[in-house]
Amino acid sequence: MDTYLLPAAMRELPPPWHDLTYRRSQELEALAPNERRHEQARSVLRACLPERRQSVHDWDEQLRDFYDDRDDHILDEADAWLTRIMPTTSQVTRERVAQVLGVWADMGIPTVPAPPTEQQIDRVAAEWAASVRQTLACDAFAFLERATTAGSLNDAEAEDAALLAAAFVRVGLAVEAAVRVLVALGSPRGEQILLGLVHDDEVRDFRPYVRSRLLGLRRSVYEARSRQVTRDEEPLLPEGLHDLPYSWQNDFGWGVTAPDAGSLARARSALEACLAVERVPDDAQPCGDAPVDFRAIAEVVRALMPYPRLVTRERMNEAWRECESLGFDLQGMNAESFAKLWCARIADRVTAAVFRWLADLPHGGGAAGDQEPAAPSATALWAAELAERSARRGRAVEEAVWFLHRTDDEPDSREALARLASDPSLPVTTRKVAQQWTS
Repeated sequence: MDTYLLPAAMRELPPPWHDLTYRRSQELEALAPNERRHEQARSVLRACLPERRQSVHDWDEQLRDFYDDRDDHILDEADAWLTRIMPTTSQVTRERVAQVLGVWADMGIPTVPAPPTEQQIDRVAAEWAASVRQTLACDAFAFLERATTAGSLNDAEAEDAALLAAAFVRVGLAVEAAVRVLVALGSPRGEQILLGLVHDDEVRDFRPYVRSRLLGLRRSVYEARSRQVTRDEEPLLPEGLHDLPYSWQNDFGWGVTAPDAGSLARARSALEACLAVERVPDDAQPCGDAPVDFRAIAEVVRALMPYPRLVTRERMNEAWRECESLGFDLQGMNAESFAKLWCARIADRVTAAVFRWLADLPHGGGAAGDQEPAAPSATALWAAELAERSARRGRAVEEAVWFLHRTDDEPDSREALARLASDPSLPVTTRKVAQQWTS
């Protein structure tokens, strides 16, 4: 008697859903969404939804690496036997999996013993059953996503699709396809489900992906806020940064800004202002069992405050509340410590950008080919002095030291670099950065 690997509801799926070959996806793409087909797709999802969390793996990575350099595609041929012997959901049985493994052994697949062991049959059977659930669910979600985009789902259908998508994310199956449906549903239905998922312990390692798609939905809200004027809001960064025309879009990069008197004065003003921003000591940085996802949090901060002039107390509070609602582990940071941390990080990035720009300027601070400098020398005393002060404060150390190295034909830069390399009061890491350019 055959041992079925799929529940009865999956074995009895109607065409084309029961088809496990490439033809299923082709036929589904040709079907126009309608109410009956919407229900059919949701029925497929209910049939495929497992009772507990699944783990779907690719076929043995060592095996794939073993065949990477071969031209005969033997691994793909081996995988194809699964659907040759089990072309429909009603034919997915342990006995047929054993038959496939026998073929694999005859083909000389190195990780399959001849004859296959009972343990290996059970492992491949479990993986194939989970893979079938996943591929069918992905196609069902893709069908519903098309229907959502076309606006053909009614409210009840959309609610059911959203709940099914959430359930699949929780069991770790067809996660990306499920989240795409929630994104297509948009606000408020899809967004509310995604907000719930980022706080759900069952989501586990899929949380960053879910949050990234939720951020995509929320971005328009942030951008609308960033366009509002800062009237009556409390600025958190020094005035010397308020007229900086560069945004986070390129990490405050100055690009091809001409090194004229105005831009050099702005660079000096920005560096001096950044030195006035309180630095957060390393031991005051949030730390815990899991690292804080600063890169993702930066998406929220930069979207609400793309320019330094927009960094205000009110918007930082909004960013902190938003990060909490998005389920970020802020490890005990309150609104005040959050604001201090991000003001310091913004100052670090502005400082780094300014020194990268200064380091790339032609000697003398003028444009390439100028007979006379267009502005005071970029390696003048103020630039070397500010680079040394920045490095001593732990602000953009590598970029500040790199600037000193690039301009070490100037006495001020050489002397500053030597002091940084030899000062025992500085952190070891700072001295080492300087020492690599003084040895």
